Amino acid sequence: MKDPASDNRHKIDPRYTRFRLRLGYSRIHRWGVYAGEFIPKRRKVIEYTGQKINRQETKRRAEGDLNYLFTLDDYWTLDGAVDGSGAEFINHSCEPNCRAMVFKGHILYMAVRDIQPGEELTVDYQFQPDVPKVRCICGSHRCRGTINLAPKKKARRPAPG
Repeated sequence: MKDPASDNRHKIDPRYTRFRLRLGYSRIHRWGVYAGEFIPKRRKVIEYTGQKINRQETKRRAEGDLNYLFTLDDYWTLDGAVDGSGAEFINHSCEPNCRAMVFKGHILYMAVRDIQPGEELTVDYQFQPDVPKVRCICGSHRCRGTINLAPKKKARRPAPG
């Protein structure tokens, strides 16, 4: 596999992170992002950036085999493949060390626990249950087998009595 750091489109943009991060081969999927230093929990790790596209363009781009689309709200999506910060290479895990948070129109990846140098950064993609299932290979002890969330169970009504 080609080293992603040798390609200008594959890089971590230091303007969007407060920590040293690097790209490297991932056992989860293709390339991943790794901590270059200790990252304390509850700290912003990196901002997800990319071209802002509407629902119609999102649908068109989502038809591809590999995409870096992140839903911002009901209308807008960011395409990390265009002007991405490098956060688009953070892989999914069912037991992640980061979480995504939308704050004032920005997508921030926050550390949910202390992250050690050399550790791969992961986030739960939380694909909705109604979209086509995507197999998960994160390797976590809590792996649910899919990147999709489980369907919500309907609340049971008590029997009349």
